[in-house]
Amino acid sequence: MTIMSQMPQGFNPLSPEQSQAFAQLAGSLTPVQQAWISGYLAAAAARGGMAEPVAAPAAEAAPLTILYGTQTGNAKHVASDLAEGAKARGLDVKLVNMADYKPIKLKDEKFITIVTATYGEGEPPEGAEKFYSFVGSKKAPKLDGVQVAVLGLGDSSYEFFNKTATDFADRFRALGAEIVVEPGLFDVDYDDHAPGWITGALDHFEPELKKGGASANVVQMPGLVAPAAVSEWTKKKPFEAEITEVQKITGRDSSKDVRHVEISLEGSGLSYQPGDSLGVYFHNDADEIDAVLKLLDLDGAAEVNVGEASRALREALIEDMELTQSYPGFVEKFAATTDNDALIKLAEDKAALRDYLAERQVFDVIHEHPAAIAPQTLIDCLRKMQPRLYSIASSQAEVDDEVHLTVGVVEWDAFERGHLGGASGHLGRRAGEGDGLRVFVESNENFRLPESPDTPVIMVGPGTGIAPFRAFLQEREAQEAEGKNWLFFGNPHFTQDFLYQVELQRYLKSGLLSRLDVAFSRDQKEKIYVQHRMLEHGAELFKWLEEGAHFYVCGDAKRMAKDVHAALVDVVMTHGGVEKEAAEAYLQKLRDEKRYQRDVY
Repeated sequence: MTIMSQMPQGFNPLSPEQSQAFAQLAGSLTPVQQAWISGYLAAAAARGGMAEPVAAPAAEAAPLTILYGTQTGNAKHVASDLAEGAKARGLDVKLVNMADYKPIKLKDEKFITIVTATYGEGEPPEGAEKFYSFVGSKKAPKLDGVQVAVLGLGDSSYEFFNKTATDFADRFRALGAEIVVEPGLFDVDYDDHAPGWITGALDHFEPELKKGGASANVVQMPGLVAPAAVSEWTKKKPFEAEITEVQKITGRDSSKDVRHVEISLEGSGLSYQPGDSLGVYFHNDADEIDAVLKLLDLDGAAEVNVGEASRALREALIEDMELTQSYPGFVEKFAATTDNDALIKLAEDKAALRDYLAERQVFDVIHEHPAAIAPQTLIDCLRKMQPRLYSIASSQAEVDDEVHLTVGVVEWDAFERGHLGGASGHLGRRAGEGDGLRVFVESNENFRLPESPDTPVIMVGPGTGIAPFRAFLQEREAQEAEGKNWLFFGNPHFTQDFLYQVELQRYLKSGLLSRLDVAFSRDQKEKIYVQHRMLEHGAELFKWLEEGAHFYVCGDAKRMAKDVHAALVDVVMTHGGVEKEAAEAYLQKLRDEKRYQRDVY
């Protein structure tokens, strides 16, 4: 309602045409513009005529725009540290998730820092894909005079280490931008190195930004959901929780060992939303550690330094160091320290080293190449343990101060020894009721239920990918949501691998689950997967999408997620009557609208 429409009849001095024009103008103004117009008219009234034109305010000084692309939350945390460091220096900052950034705004930027992870086969994080593609496309603007810094987070155990960050640096250079500091390409132990890079980058940007008179201000560019509440418990300071239950939920004859794990968060104040992950610091197998100490003829009670803390060697190896995931840095350091010719030669051939490590844990390397080494030197060869992230399989509306996980135990035999994954082996085999576990919540703003409980959702979660959708369903039940829910679930065998079968059938009976389509791949001659079920029900699936449904995928990124996407393209082509390019554009629009979300690994 406008001011003019609220005036008593006869009090409006404007003509009908003027009133209409003014109403249209007033409705389009921002609060700042309204204040300027008000002041201008007041000045005119005071002078008895039209005020002199008021000069437009000087253009705002360009801020430092920090764009982050995150898969597990690490890049977001580093970007936030960078923003806080800039704020402490009195600099104007925009902190933006690439998933929420409008690429057309790039032409207006003057100072940019990219903070990005790389995952999979050198791929950008899910939320960064659109911006990454734009920067490498013909649509990207010329960026002559723009100053850019790039920080990458990767894992050197993968072939395409920090490829996304390197690609961003190359593409910005090609667009004419200046890369003003050497790109920071960091491994999983980035906590030890990123602060120094941040200081160097800010040392460069500070005088440039202060030329424009920028003042301290960090603007959080929001997505579609409210940010998670800040907790005192973080990756750097995890909460010591208690495991209350570990239950096997696959059958005795299953080829998979999947455990349902319940953890008490009592006293922590930790909260989470469906779609979030739980970070877990595990314990390495004590028996494996004892074997390593024996092989290397080391005293487990010897004191060593891990960062700034002093600990017994055995305790440090069990709780602090990475011994299950192999990585080139360990082989290189261990080879040089022990003067092992075979390992030194292997380390010089990057391709051969990758092949060697693909089949081995750090434990295996030590078993194959035992040598005399000092306790502290061994610690210095290793990198710190990195927490593993698990999709949370519960809603706090249902379980209160608990958190549930669905853990598939990674297990294989090689080199005449049995092997277990680090976290999955600890949670699924060694840990039990009453044991402590260091945990923290990692928010995932790019995997959220619709704001409206009336919106229909489609969930594709084969295997342990069911985890977040169990949380979704618990949340929707607590909300008494009216929106329809459709779940696609798959695994090898109905009798052995139907995870949470009783719960899902109860939801189906109650009507919370509108549809449940399952694909048990080994129960018939022809293998059937979730993507096949999607194609079978393509007409109904497309109808749901047209009615506004949100589509979610969780699970394996290498095969399943790609196959599901291909099936989705086929569904849109077939039932939308369009060519492949238009179908891909349709799905990209869904992603832009946060209606197509993936939590893949």
